[in-house]
Amino acid sequence: MQHAVGSPLPPPHQPGHGPAVGWSPAAHHPGPQQGPAPVPPPAAPGYPMQAPPPVAPHQAPPPVTPHQAPPPVTPHQAAAPGPHRAAPVPPPPDTTGHVPLPPGGPVAVPPATAAAPDPTTSTLAVLLIGPAGAGKTSVAKYWADHRRVPTAHISLDDVREWVRSGFADPQTGWNENSEAQYRLARRTCGFSARNFLANGISCILDDAVFPDRPVVGLGGWKRHVGPGLLPVVLLPGLDVVLERNAERSGNRRLTDEEVARIHGRMAGWYGSGLPIIDNSQLGVPETARVLDEVLARSIASPPNW
Repeated sequence: MQHAVGSPLPPPHQPGHGPAVGWSPAAHHPGPQQGPAPVPPPAAPGYPMQAPPPVAPHQAPPPVTPHQAPPPVTPHQAAAPGPHRAAPVPPPPDTTGHVPLPPGGPVAVPPATAAAPDPTTSTLAVLLIGPAGAGKTSVAKYWADHRRVPTAHISLDDVREWVRSGFADPQTGWNENSEAQYRLARRTCGFSARNFLANGISCILDDAVFPDRPVVGLGGWKRHVGPGLLPVVLLPGLDVVLERNAERSGNRRLTDEEVARIHGRMAGWYGSGLPIIDNSQLGVPETARVLDEVLARSIASPPNW
């Protein structure tokens, strides 16, 4: 048997005995160093301690435990793999972009929407439309009197009659003076309504607005009061309107021909999308109750006008 030059021979092997005690083959053969690294001797007094030698490049990194997550990949590390760059670690099966997905389950029912505001306690601006004799002024006053929140009633006819000398009487026909005074009264009503609303006071206005003149009537009200105005039409039968008109006096009473003409033009509101109340068989309190129901629906789904 031959051994490497410079390597001591092992002690003689005795039959029935293992290698001699104290002799290690690794200690007498060249190869990678095993076991703990040797501790350097203490520095001499007066000399600084030298730093330990750096770790050899071939030294393996500490093993990753099964529960230890891999380090995140930075944008610079996500480049194309080079000769000395490790391949990217694939994400776990239940992740997307390294973001864990939530566990599967049924979609929860969305919470119920808040209930619509109560028209009897909300701050509202209502425009009650109808021909002469429809009862809009009486219904508007009753509705304003019986609300649980402060409410004002603004009648366009009352504001028009503020003009004492030179008043354009509607019985004389529609002319430049009557239209000018109508526009002025409507602007005044709109200004008053905005002031009431700004101070938390609801208001209900009434006017004989014609559907075939939106710029003069409904469009002007929307412009002066605001888009939140809720229009409602009172339209009883012609016989009811003629009977109520006969009970009037002064310049509020119109001829039967004029009442019939206005009532016919008001029929154009059917199909307009505005809510219409036929109060032919209803008294004032019942009409006011129906008005609250209509307003509740208008608040939940405002009409397009």
